[in-house]
Amino acid sequence: MASGRRRLPSTTALQVLLAVAERGSTSAAAESTALSQSAVSKQLLALEDLIGSPVFARTPRGMIPTEVGSIYIEQARTALKAMEDAALRVARLKPGPRVLRLQVPPIFGDRWLLPRFLRFTEQHPEIEVQFTTFVSPTQSQTPDAIFRFLSEPLPEEETNYLFGREVLVVSAPSYWEKNGTPETVEDLAGGIMLEHPQTPLHWNYFARGHGKDDLAVRHTTRFGYYTMVIRAALAGQGMALIPRGLILDDLAAGKLVNPNGFGYRSDYGYWFAKPRDIAPSASMRTFEAWLMAEAEGMGD
Repeated sequence: MASGRRRLPSTTALQVLLAVAERGSTSAAAESTALSQSAVSKQLLALEDLIGSPVFARTPRGMIPTEVGSIYIEQARTALKAMEDAALRVARLKPGPRVLRLQVPPIFGDRWLLPRFLRFTEQHPEIEVQFTTFVSPTQSQTPDAIFRFLSEPLPEEETNYLFGREVLVVSAPSYWEKNGTPETVEDLAGGIMLEHPQTPLHWNYFARGHGKDDLAVRHTTRFGYYTMVIRAALAGQGMALIPRGLILDDLAAGKLVNPNGFGYRSDYGYWFAKPRDIAPSASMRTFEAWLMAEAEGMGD
């Protein structure tokens, strides 16, 4: 008796569909899927034959999803993510080594985590850790845990506070030599503040913390990346508000100076967050114990 079930696309076909949608051509999709361009085209044609309708319109500007294609693209993302989640859950049931995927803000990874990470790998060579700085809308794999810069935890996550609320006013020694060592907040207001607009570490927060809500800084230089703020401070181009935990080595080496202990207590800090609905693996518990031990001595 003939089955009433309709044949479903393979996971390879769905991966090809997403790759073409993201990259705009079969040649570009071949690079990201480790398939030949011919194999990508065959998978795409087989999918369209199965569906009975084109999923892309071939245009001079590239391959544009049709209405039918958009529906399948949306559902393909859901289906592949579900398969990835199932594989992760099964992997957590298995003993032995496993991979931990961690989403890390670049500035946190560069300034704090990676300089310490060698100690973890030496202590636990059986655990493989993969780092990513973001998750794109088309990425099916989700991280096991995320380092976040937040004012308070998200309700759907289990979080541990690391550090970041102690924020210092710092610059290179050459900046203070040129502008003089500040004795008051008003002295600081006569200088140059280095800021990243999307990072909540601004002069107005510092001034408010000292009861000087209406006190404006003389000049502000803004950068598109917070890493550039720190680089500019190290170069003596101005003063910056930086969490103490990100610049411990620079302070100890005298590359950055915090005159008269000026700073403030921020509402924001770095947190280690895991989903509440997924039980942590043995590898995750090992990593988290190491992480919290490293953060414990921060005095923040």
